[in-house]
Amino acid sequence: MTAKIAVIYYSATGSVHALAQALAEGAASTGAEVRLRRVAELAPDSAIDQNPRWRQHADATAAIAQASVEDLAWADAFAFGTPTRFGTPAAQLKQFIDQADGLWQEGGLADKPVTAFTSAYNRHGGNEATILSLSNVFYHWGALIVPPGFTDPAVHAAGGNPYGASAVTGPSGNDLQAAALEAARYQGRRLARTATRLLAGTRITDTVTDGKALQTV
Repeated sequence: MTAKIAVIYYSATGSVHALAQALAEGAASTGAEVRLRRVAELAPDSAIDQNPRWRQHADATAAIAQASVEDLAWADAFAFGTPTRFGTPAAQLKQFIDQADGLWQEGGLADKPVTAFTSAYNRHGGNEATILSLSNVFYHWGALIVPPGFTDPAVHAAGGNPYGASAVTGPSGNDLQAAALEAARYQGRRLARTATRLLAGTRITDTVTDGKALQTV
């Protein structure tokens, strides 16, 4: 059974975009159908033009389809990416999430696996806090949070963030090092495989009671 994965993100200068692409690649490598979507930009052109990297990235990714609530309804699982803004998600991603209120009320977001990833300029610039902040949304949705955990060497190699793939892009990091991208690919594979197992109606591991393994359902 083919899982449908929506990778939805906001990126100003390209760091989160690179992570999103890597996560989408990882999910697709399992056979999943993947939609890579960027959320709408809220900043005015005057602000974007003041930062050459911001303008360059905005122009380079203009052809990527813009995310819609329909992408959430379509998907069996989601991945959300955002740069950290004072330890919380960027306003652009939050504005998109706020549009999903109707789908949430209909139960269209419940019981779907979800994961998150982020990027910050400094090593302690809020990566973990941003992912945990997004988790508050997922709790309200009744979604099933799928963190990478310490379940693969790629997580350790990228700095050991069990909450989600994260990159450090400032002087204390190595500019979206290959290890962070590989951790994102692993996170995408893990999300897709979890979604596939749920669609197939099986548990990741069997439960053992009184010495007998229960049948998967």
